[in-house]
Amino acid sequence: MAPSLNQLSSIIGSVAAPAFLLGAVAAFISVLISRMNRVIDRSQYLHKIPDSDEASYLKEDIPRLKRRAQLLNRSVLYATLSAIVTALLVIVAFVSAMLHLAHEYGVAIFFIVALTFFLLSLVDLARETRIG
Repeated sequence: MAPSLNQLSSIIGSVAAPAFLLGAVAAFISVLISRMNRVIDRSQYLHKIPDSDEASYLKEDIPRLKRRAQLLNRSVLYATLSAIVTALLVIVAFVSAMLHLAHEYGVAIFFIVALTFFLLSLVDLARETRIG
């Protein structure tokens, strides 16, 4: 038996916060990738400087740029995992409603996991920003 309109309305209301989280994470990933592109561009520029050039001292910045890229890469990974878990949360909520299964604990666990990944992503961004 399919869920009633009231049940679907209730489920849609309960997944509104995860849907907003999904949008925020998508925008956040865009910011992270933009930062990563700037680090990569700077690194490529520094690698092109010949050792005989008077500006070759700028190459000393390459290890710092590598560390920033590592942090940003990990931050993108955590943010992507957060988005995947959030999408799973929405799917589980709807499937559970359609099958008339209790889903409160599962959805809560997915939400906690998604926010944990998002928090880890933010921590890595903060560390990268401090280095930058």
